[in-house]
Amino acid sequence: MSGLYQRKRKRPEMNLVPLIDVLVMLIFFAFVTMQFRTMSTMNLTLPKVETAGKSELKESLTISITKEGTVDFNGKPASMATLAELVRQVGTVTKDITVVIRSDENTPLRYVTEAMDVCRKQGLNKIRLQSR
Repeated sequence: MSGLYQRKRKRPEMNLVPLIDVLVMLIFFAFVTMQFRTMSTMNLTLPKVETAGKSELKESLTISITKEGTVDFNGKPASMATLAELVRQVGTVTKDITVVIRSDENTPLRYVTEAMDVCRKQGLNKIRLQSR
């Protein structure tokens, strides 16, 4: 029996190429589906509206107002005084843009109506209020 040679067992190997392929595809999928937003977000609690439907706007101008009256114009800090100039600049380019006003549910009505008035003075009449 010594004439028979013993077969060496082959060491098990893990093939890493398929594993790397799957990981690369997962990372690629994550980057493709991720939404990068450069806009700074304000801490707003939007008012709840039962009858509000979903509306997706392609081109819109966003004005955010906190309950203290702090204003953001397309994600950049502004004030009610500078809001008129910013809206005027947009109004000279196009009057057909939709203005979305986002305000906290505890924001006094005077801030919202002042922002709406500024937009209407520049001819921007497509105004929408955002809710949750």
